[in-house]
Amino acid sequence: MRKNLIAAGASIMMMGASSAHAQGIRIAPAGTTPTALGPARNFSGHVAVDIKSAGDSGRHGSVGMVDFAPGARTAWHTHPVGQLLIVTDGQGWVQEDGQPRREIKAGDTVWIEAGVKHWHGAAQANGMRHLAIAYMKDGKSADWKELVSDEQYNAR
Repeated sequence: MRKNLIAAGASIMMMGASSAHAQGIRIAPAGTTPTALGPARNFSGHVAVDIKSAGDSGRHGSVGMVDFAPGARTAWHTHPVGQLLIVTDGQGWVQEDGQPRREIKAGDTVWIEAGVKHWHGAAQANGMRHLAIAYMKDGKSADWKELVSDEQYNAR
C-alpha cells in the first residue's frame, strides 16, 4: 500500500511539474515570421533577415538569422548592451570604427562591446550567414548610423 501511495504521489508531482513547464514554454514553429529584406537605410546590398523569437522574447532583445550576399553589409551601428554574432556559414568581415576590418568565417563567435561603433557583412566574393543577438535597453537593441561606403568597405 505504501509503495502505491509513493508511486501515486510521484505521478501527481510529475504531472504538476510537467504542466507547469508546458505553460512556461512557447514554441514558434519554423516559418512563423516571414523573411524580411534588410531596409536600405540599415544595409547595403542584398540582406535577408529571419527574426527568431517566441512568446514575448522580443521584448528582451533581438535575435536574427541574417544572410548577406557577397558584398552586402550593415550600416555603421552600436548596441546599448553589446552584440553577439555566431557565424554559421561563409566568410565575411567585421570592423570597429577606427580599426582595420577583421575576417570572420563559419564557426567564429564575435562579441561586440556596448557602444562600439561597427559594421559587419559578407566578403566581396563570398556570402555569409550569422545569428545576431542583441539585448534591449530602454526599448532599443541597436542605434543605426550612416551606411558604410564602398571606400570604407574595400579598405584594408
